[in-house]
Amino acid sequence: MTAKRITKRTVDALKPNGSEFTLWDDTVSGFGVRVRPTGAMSYMVVYRAGSGRGAPVRRYTIAAVGKIAPERARARAKAILGLVAHGHDPADQKTAERGVPTVAELAGRFIAEHVEVKCKNRTAQFYRDILDRIVKPAVGTTKADKLSRLQVGKLHSSLSSRPFQANRVLAVIGSMYAFAGRASIISESTNPARRIDKFKESRRERFLTGEELERLGGAIREAETIGIPWTVDESKPNAKHVPKSAKRFTKINPFAAAALRLLLFTGCRLREILHLRWEHVDLERGLFFLPDSKSGRKTVILNGPALTVLNGLQQVGPYVVPGDDPEQPRPDLKRPWNAVTKHAGLAGVRLHDLRHTYASFGAGGGLGLPIIGRLLGHSQAATTARYAQMTLFGTHRKQ
Repeated sequence: MTAKRITKRTVDALKPNGSEFTLWDDTVSGFGVRVRPTGAMSYMVVYRAGSGRGAPVRRYTIAAVGKIAPERARARAKAILGLVAHGHDPADQKTAERGVPTVAELAGRFIAEHVEVKCKNRTAQFYRDILDRIVKPAVGTTKADKLSRLQVGKLHSSLSSRPFQANRVLAVIGSMYAFAGRASIISESTNPARRIDKFKESRRERFLTGEELERLGGAIREAETIGIPWTVDESKPNAKHVPKSAKRFTKINPFAAAALRLLLFTGCRLREILHLRWEHVDLERGLFFLPDSKSGRKTVILNGPALTVLNGLQQVGPYVVPGDDPEQPRPDLKRPWNAVTKHAGLAGVRLHDLRHTYASFGAGGGLGLPIIGRLLGHSQAATTARYAQMTLFGTHRKQ
C-alpha cells in the first residue's frame, strides 16, 4: 500500500480486506498501522537490530488503534528509533520483560519453592494468608521488577490502624524479594520493601494476676463439669429456634480443659501442647521431649501441677489432647477458650498470654497453692497440698 501520513482521518478510513496489511507513514521510516483480517489495528514500528543488511528485523507493537492518538504513536515510534540508533533493541527488551512474573506469580513460586519447603506449616499458612488476602489484591498484577517502593509504602501506610499486621506485610514482601533475587528471577538489588520505616508496635504482653488466675481456674472447672450458662436475646427473630433455657450450657471436654491448664503450667506454645504425643512424655522423670518445636528440639521440665494434669488424663490415642478422631490431634482451643474467658470476665485475654503469665511467675514457682488448686479444679486446699507434697518427694507416678 502507498505510504501516507498517518492521521486520525487516514486511520478511520482503513478497512480490512481479507488479509493482513500495513499502512506506512510517509514521514517516519518504519512507523505504520497494521490491519488484521479481523479488523483489529495497531500502531507499530519496524527496524533492524544492528548495522548492515544482515541485522535482524524487529517489529515493535506500540499500542492498539484507539488506545492512543496517531500523533502520540508517531512520537513513541521516534523515541524507539532513537534508542535503536544508540544500540538498543527495544523489542528484545520487551520480550524479556514479558518473562518477568507478576507479583502474584512470584508469590506463587515463593510459597511453593521456598516457604512450603523450608518453613513450618503454621509459618506457611501465615505467609500464604498475608500474600493472598493483602498483597495480591493490592499489587498482584504489577510486574515483579516494576513494583516500586512507593507502591509498597502506600500499602504499608494503608494498614496504619493495624501496625503489627502492616509490619508483617512489609516483612513478607521483603522475604519474597530476597528469594526472587537468590533464584535469579529478578535482580538481587531489587527489593521494594527496603528502607520503609516500620510502625511502632505496642507490646501485646498480658500477665494474669493471681485473682484473675483463680477466676480462670474456676471457669475451666465449671465448664468441664456442669457447663457454663449462656443467654439469648429473646427479642431476635431466631431466638425461638435455640434450646430452652434449661439446656443453654456450654461444656468442654476433659482434654480441652487439660490443654488449657498445661499451657499455663508448662509455658509451652499452643501447637506444642495440641500436637504433643504420649511417646514424648516421660512421667517418671517429669519431662516432655519435643522433637520439633518452634526453636527446634526441646526438653520441657514439668512441675507438679503439670504432672497432676497429665496423670489425670486417659490415653485414648497417640496424642495427649486428641480431636474428634482419637488418632488426630485437636485442631484448636478457640471455642473452649472463648467460653471460659468470657465467663471469667477476661474477654480479650489471648491463649498466648498464658505463656507470658507462666514466665512472669518464674516457671510456675510463684503460684500459691490456692491459685494452683483452682486451676487444677480442687475443691479442697488439702488436696492440692497433698499433690504438691507427692511431687516434692518424687512419689507422684501414673498408675
